[in-house]
Amino acid sequence: MTTWTDDTADRPISLTAPCGVDRAAHHRLDEAWLAAAWSHPSTRCFVVSGGQVLIDETADGRTELVMTPSFEAPLTEAHRYFLGIDEDGVAYFALQKDALPGRIDQSARPAGLREAGLLLSPRDTALMVHAVGLENWQRTHRFCSRCGERTVIAAAGHIRRCQACGAEHYPRTDPAVIMAVTDADDRILLGRQVHWPEGRFSTLAGFVEPGESIEHAVRREVAEEVGVTVGDVEYVASQPWPFPSSLMLGFMARATTTEIDVDGDEISEARWFSRQELHDAFEAGTVLPPFGISIAARLIEMWYGKPLPTRSFV
Repeated sequence: MTTWTDDTADRPISLTAPCGVDRAAHHRLDEAWLAAAWSHPSTRCFVVSGGQVLIDETADGRTELVMTPSFEAPLTEAHRYFLGIDEDGVAYFALQKDALPGRIDQSARPAGLREAGLLLSPRDTALMVHAVGLENWQRTHRFCSRCGERTVIAAAGHIRRCQACGAEHYPRTDPAVIMAVTDADDRILLGRQVHWPEGRFSTLAGFVEPGESIEHAVRREVAEEVGVTVGDVEYVASQPWPFPSSLMLGFMARATTTEIDVDGDEISEARWFSRQELHDAFEAGTVLPPFGISIAARLIEMWYGKPLPTRSFV
């Protein structure tokens, strides 16, 4: 029987904390409102490029997304995305550019979500997640999948329209399951993907296939990747994961078999760990935990009962 001793339950999953920003989707088609919002002196914007933004440290030790008033923003019209309004009425926009702007003070630095998501406030993280997801979709869906003609941006970055055939295309989100699998002895099953460095282990994961329930996807992925049969499946939480366009659906799952047979294509190694075995492996450095931004870390912590060791980005 599983014993839940989670001392981290009050800590939100990265990228999911309440952020105080209303996406205000009803404004996306109102060009007059968008123009007025863009020209308002309180409006703030930031540049996103290749999944990165500029972040900076404040005098009191906080890390912030580098934002400017709209009148100081780099010029762009087509790739300006409305992200929402906060509780004080401040509107936020993201600007997609081929490169991040330089900074005179030289203190700001570029960062992707895996780093910035652990440092920024919930507001800044939510704005960055939204912007990164839109940017990736915009860069990779410039042509109509129905007729092949070039599409144009609409709805403040949230729709692409084909002027040839009239089709509308929306940002892609791919559902993926990620699961902490435990057995009757309350051990956890962790695996290492073939392209990961030696010692890096995490929970198993995979994409939901067409016509498949998420519960079936959990059982199928575990069986395919490591040959273990799963019975009970319990939903925990979801996490936006724009790397490039996934929504991670987190689960706790109970194995009914324990023999491991890795597929060798996605998973090169998988092991069962007791809490003490995992602790000892962390201490010895033979097992590296997933980065704290990932829902994988929280799923393991729910079983482990305390925070995992912190991994550096240096």
